[in-house]
Amino acid sequence: MKSIMHTVIVDDEEPARLILREFLSAHEEIKIVADCANGFDAVKAITEYKPDLVILDIQMPKLNGFEVLELVEQPPSVIFATAYNQFAVKAFEVHAVDYLLKPFSKERLDEALEHAKGRLKKKSLPLQALASAAGMKPSPLERILVKDGSKVHVIPVDKIDFIEAQDDYIAIKSDGKTHLKQERMAVIEKELDSSKFVRVHRSYILNLDRIARIELYAKDSRMAILKDGTKLLISRAGYDKLKGLL
Repeated sequence: MKSIMHTVIVDDEEPARLILREFLSAHEEIKIVADCANGFDAVKAITEYKPDLVILDIQMPKLNGFEVLELVEQPPSVIFATAYNQFAVKAFEVHAVDYLLKPFSKERLDEALEHAKGRLKKKSLPLQALASAAGMKPSPLERILVKDGSKVHVIPVDKIDFIEAQDDYIAIKSDGKTHLKQERMAVIEKELDSSKFVRVHRSYILNLDRIARIELYAKDSRMAILKDGTKLLISRAGYDKLKGLL
């Protein structure tokens, strides 16, 4: 007897969910426990049902697929289904078992399901091939999610003034508020748009749009004066980066 694989489908387009249901109906071991049209419903369903597998769209309003996984305590196996190939590298980084490009065939989905069943041995193979394709790079972050108890703060990156390192956390300064998130500066630095955000010091990543002026502070350092009057130290290396962008 085949083991039942409890599955959640997540896609903001109803036709895509209907196609998935039709393709999955051929697999008696697949039991669809939830069908979600947005990221917030997906987080609730994954938390409630604790499925074995999620077939997850990436580009969705409010929360994208990666943000859904970020908000789930113990993410299940994931097959991404999307019309965009530029997310394959990031999908590989979050250990997805496969990455389906829409429109995909029933046979391609069948192959992905086999990867899901044999996750421990095969989880990375299809994504390694995709990740090596030319020009495939993850897109810069458009927003950052911060969990605050049962609440989730969604911070658009263009609303961020600067980010400060605080031990194992980052402090995100936005609209006069500070949001703490457990994250490493090196990780968030890579995910932000490097033409708009610069690590001007080991402790600071600065939104270039917030700079009012730069003043000399000491022999090998300078001070960024932000439009709200905040002063941030700029290291010598940070200033070298800024000179090419300002």
